[in-house]
Amino acid sequence: DNIASAQITLDQEEALGTEGMTAVFALMTPEVLASEPGLQLTKRMDIITKTAIGQPLIDFEMNDTAGNTIKLSEATIGKYVLVDFWAAWCGPCRKENPNVLANYLKYHDLGFDVFGVSFDEKKDNWLKAIADDGLLWMQVSDLEGWDNSAGKLYGIKSIPQNILLNPEGIIVAKNLRGEMLGEKLAEIFGQ
Repeated sequence: DNIASAQITLDQEEALGTEGMTAVFALMTPEVLASEPGLQLTKRMDIITKTAIGQPLIDFEMNDTAGNTIKLSEATIGKYVLVDFWAAWCGPCRKENPNVLANYLKYHDLGFDVFGVSFDEKKDNWLKAIADDGLLWMQVSDLEGWDNSAGKLYGIKSIPQNILLNPEGIIVAKNLRGEMLGEKLAEIFGQ
């Protein structure tokens, strides 16, 4: 029943996790939820709920490297697709790219694809990183950096992050990095 609890919950999202945040949120009084931190927390919980495992993808359109508009739902039909939020300037993202590429090469012919969503602002840097890292999959960006519209829809607060969609467009996993990505794909494709 203290307004500070809403702010603390927002600040400790990573430590609490989705289940912890949901449990704490359920205990908050209407007065706390009507406060400024309470309103921010309510908005954040709405995004967390909409992007939880088992939920359908949130569709968006964005331009690819050639300036063509691509719709997520159209690019993901009938495949398992890793929607990968990253940027050329993000060291951890670039470090993860070889792992994503190795899994792409291993599972692409079985029905796995990647859909890169860049948080870059400079197109030249974005294109150079794609070339330097040998990224072979669809790449999109609105070149708005942290104001990336898809990132806002999915509540992305740090990168790299990703979501895995099944062929029906349902979120089946989130934030698969390192060995976890390969393990999940091996489970899905039986290899």
